[in-house]
Amino acid sequence: MSNLRRVLIIDDHDSMREGLELLMRRRGHRTLAATDAKEGLQILEDEGADLVITDMKMATEEDGIRVLEGVNRSSPTTDVLVITAHGTVERAVEAMKLGARDFISKPFSPEEFGIKVDRLLRERDERLRLEQENLALRVENTYLRSESGDGDTPYGDMVGQAEGILQVKRFVERVAPSDSTVMVYGESGTGKELVARAIHARSSRHEGPFIRVNCGALPEGLLDSELFGHERGAFTGAAKQRRGRFELADGGTLFLDEIATINAATQVRLLRVLQERELERVGGEETIPVDVRIVAATNTSAEDLLAAEGFREDLYYRLHVVPVTVPPLRERKDDIPLLVDHFLGKLKRRTRSAVTGIDPAAMKRLAGYDWPGNVRQLENVIERALVLAEGEVLEKGDLPLLVNVNGPDSATSTALGGVNAEGIDLDRAVVDMEERMIRQVLERTGGNRAAAARTLNITKSKLLYKIKKYGIGG
Repeated sequence: MSNLRRVLIIDDHDSMREGLELLMRRRGHRTLAATDAKEGLQILEDEGADLVITDMKMATEEDGIRVLEGVNRSSPTTDVLVITAHGTVERAVEAMKLGARDFISKPFSPEEFGIKVDRLLRERDERLRLEQENLALRVENTYLRSESGDGDTPYGDMVGQAEGILQVKRFVERVAPSDSTVMVYGESGTGKELVARAIHARSSRHEGPFIRVNCGALPEGLLDSELFGHERGAFTGAAKQRRGRFELADGGTLFLDEIATINAATQVRLLRVLQERELERVGGEETIPVDVRIVAATNTSAEDLLAAEGFREDLYYRLHVVPVTVPPLRERKDDIPLLVDHFLGKLKRRTRSAVTGIDPAAMKRLAGYDWPGNVRQLENVIERALVLAEGEVLEKGDLPLLVNVNGPDSATSTALGGVNAEGIDLDRAVVDMEERMIRQVLERTGGNRAAAARTLNITKSKLLYKIKKYGIGG
């Protein structure tokens, strides 16, 4: 980390102010200066500072107090060093009560003053470092709580015994101990994030943070700030410095979901971080080293991603170091009973359902469906059924209408060809058909929501609403 710090000096005596500026510059710091509280607080608001040095008594008796109150209000991470007159211990105590980090009494030597300033800046660096570690730990604890489940498997919700999912589990075992970048391919809803979490949990970084970024869910103008952080004043609305997800993930794993959606400028910045293992915040000049393992994911195939006009080939090869593909649920239908039992147990508390099992006819309907939304869609269907079910056994009538893309099955032939004694729920059929069509179009457009909206002849905002409504994600 660079030793360059921004030090704001507020003093109405020209000789004192200019002398302190010179002393700070000689010690390698950038200086800002003001002659009173009003001017100083405006500079702090506009440019920010790591340390404010202010005379307690300036043109007015309250100037020093105003500085302390203003710093506490607008920039609480900025430390304040107060200069007091000889013998005014009461004023020094008052300043400390108002939030000053330290004080120094006149007269003082340049050496004494410089040592005090350097100590304050070192202590601030350490305090911010600990705060960052605590924040990262809180984020990680949140993730751990959310993924803890019933604790019966080292792979979280990555349930299944079909050969395709067993291959993924074996891949996790082999690749987790390394620090190599992993690229996870798979259709929407197959469980790519679960693979990333399993890799992190079984790696030497498991005590570090696991940070997730859904690149496709963030507006283009905010993605850089979210990934790399920004400095105060870097853009309109950047009221204070912010650390990005790379810094929060330091010492752990960063999961970049929907990586194929990032724009060209962000790709360049990401490529540099992958190559150099360092970054600069948006609007910043300081180079910050980061120790992060990258796991990226996309619902685009490797071939399509490499051929994509807007995706850099050099970034593709940086990410495509150790690739793995998560199979779709239609290719491992033998796992559906295991998954259904898992979701019944997992979702029972959330839905407050009395259901304890599932009827064979209902299980047959689930096993006969192709699941274009994969495991996530199955989980959503089970949750909806638990909410609506009235008995202790989940029955076929508790399930929504499920329409296969490649031809009717036992669950839908009646609905499409006529009405029998059971009848059909038209509203439910329409809703499920709409969900299926949206999923199909999103898969066809490679997750490009603007293109999908055009294909469906609806506005992008309406599409985003329906994506959220149906729980469709990457």
